[in-house]
Amino acid sequence: MSWKKELEEKLIREKLSENLGGEERVKKQHDAGRYTIRERINILTDKSSFHEIGKISGSATYDENNDLVNFSGSNFIFGNAKIDGRNIVVGGDDFTLRGGSADASIREKHLKCEQMALSLQLPLIRIVEGSGGGGSVKTIETTGRANVPEVEGWNLVVESMGTIPRVALGLGSVAGLGAAHLACSHYSVMVKEKSAVFVAGPPVVEQIGQKLTKNELGGYEIQLKSGAVDAAVDTEEEAFNSAKKFLSYLPNSVYQLTEQLSTEDNPNRTSEWLIDAIPRDIKSVYKIRPIIEELVDKNTFFEIGKEYGKSIVTGFCRINGWSIALMASDPYSYGGCWTSDTCKKVQKFVDLAETFHLPVIYLVDCPGFQVGLDAEKKGTIKEGVRAMSAIWQTTTPWLSIIMRNCFGVAGAAHKRGSSYISRCAWPSARWGSLPLEGGIEAAYRSDIENSNDPKAELEKITTRLNKLRSPLRSAESFLIEEIIDPRNTRKTMCEFADLAAPLRKIGMTSRTMRP
Repeated sequence: MSWKKELEEKLIREKLSENLGGEERVKKQHDAGRYTIRERINILTDKSSFHEIGKISGSATYDENNDLVNFSGSNFIFGNAKIDGRNIVVGGDDFTLRGGSADASIREKHLKCEQMALSLQLPLIRIVEGSGGGGSVKTIETTGRANVPEVEGWNLVVESMGTIPRVALGLGSVAGLGAAHLACSHYSVMVKEKSAVFVAGPPVVEQIGQKLTKNELGGYEIQLKSGAVDAAVDTEEEAFNSAKKFLSYLPNSVYQLTEQLSTEDNPNRTSEWLIDAIPRDIKSVYKIRPIIEELVDKNTFFEIGKEYGKSIVTGFCRINGWSIALMASDPYSYGGCWTSDTCKKVQKFVDLAETFHLPVIYLVDCPGFQVGLDAEKKGTIKEGVRAMSAIWQTTTPWLSIIMRNCFGVAGAAHKRGSSYISRCAWPSARWGSLPLEGGIEAAYRSDIENSNDPKAELEKITTRLNKLRSPLRSAESFLIEEIIDPRNTRKTMCEFADLAAPLRKIGMTSRTMRP
């Protein structure tokens, strides 16, 4: 006896689930310039590679004979797929069905998606629009009760953060649990003007006397500067490409290591202009990103969190084909001082490198922590200690290249106490407990005031001290391992990468990535 009839019934349900929230709501989604979840998954993943799990899970109605009358799929879709031939797990909200809220969701699908990625040790991409399976006011009516707040399965999310790469794409209005998923990721992206992220939306916030539009409350400019998300792009296609590129630098899980890729960029390539990159005038700034682009393998620098904690530039790159986590000071923001936000950014980035066993290269130009009343109000020293502790806890190989300033407690954060560490400096480097500028007059006030020519005496003392603080004098005492020619910096970085790569060890690190 054939089972063809049952298979036909299954196919009917699958076909109905592909209708999503219906023709009218799909049109509304398109009119707003957004793709549906099925379209998004098809664009993101390799052609025909998506295998959906639980496609016929949803809500069905039957007649008095228990024959199917209608069927509506769940508003969360997930499964396994491939990106550039690599296995991943992807799950996303269907905003055409109850705005992606819990009313049309099946909780077990969200849990299975997280569990699947974690168990298979595969990267997870969450496409979030709506509440991400979170609550809705209508839930009280549909369930007949109010729930005591809990997020079942959040332990899986936390474990994933320390085990697999987790990417979140906020492609519309994202609130509540959806916003939590976006924040609890290693890399998050919004679409400019079409995405907004908030704990609660404008109607709720208006109850506390704040009448705001979605963009005013949680638009991309707000969330980039707050550090809640890492990037904002113009189109959904760009968001998908950003997710793919981010994952290309990482292994599938902490139980794997990234491999060296072939590159045509010469590891011994020199850059003549770098000898003049750092101005002699300490009050003059310079652009760090062109220096980064010059040192890494061509066109491989992928910046993360550009608009947050701006005195540090962070991102992935390749050095002689190896995946590297790169930090660099940016003197255009607070002169490179570590602000409270910078410290938080450093901690998250260092955690990311440690979790996935990426060697770190740090281009140092740090005059210290930010000072002043605003810095004290924001608890800069507390956040600074957390960032320093994160650095000291890392076991991944580390290379610090001191390009200019390296002062105070924040300056000391370039050095670690375990694993392989290499430090070198450009001849433009200058360091100490604090900069000489501004302190000479106080320290040598008596000598200056008692001299016949105070101005000449100040210049004499300054010249003498500047000679003493030469990086060459420090190198003579092995306080810095090596002074290098800036033009040969790429060669130094490539040698480090080749030496450091074999030292990486798979498995869970001494501390997991914190949400």
